[in-house]
Amino acid sequence: MAEVSSSRSPRSGTAAGMRESLKKAVTEMMVLFLLRQKNMYVYEMAQELERLTNGVYTFNTLYLAIYRLQEHGHIAEAGKQEADNRIRVYFQITDSGQQYLDELIQTYHQMTGALNTLLAQDGTLYKGESSPCTKRK
Repeated sequence: MAEVSSSRSPRSGTAAGMRESLKKAVTEMMVLFLLRQKNMYVYEMAQELERLTNGVYTFNTLYLAIYRLQEHGHIAEAGKQEADNRIRVYFQITDSGQQYLDELIQTYHQMTGALNTLLAQDGTLYKGESSPCTKRK
């Protein structure tokens, strides 16, 4: 039998894989949240996210999220500043970005609230019921 190559990440099915998926899912929301507070450049955003989340969220790069948000009109360049022989491009949230952030936060709270409600029922959901496929000892 031929071995089938999988395109899945080696982290798939692990807590680390879930962590990466969640991180990807909330990256745009976190970037927009920071830019709602003040205009920032990309490296500053990455540093602030790490600091404000006590190291739970760390990023090698935010550029993919920045490009997506910019492409959809949710953020825009706010200006450029030269510092230490580097040009820092500052970004700002747009009106559509403000609306998108509000929608993301609402959806986030809805999804995490439902999950918290479900998880709080651990061990109590089907107490006393047995599955028709359960083998009895």
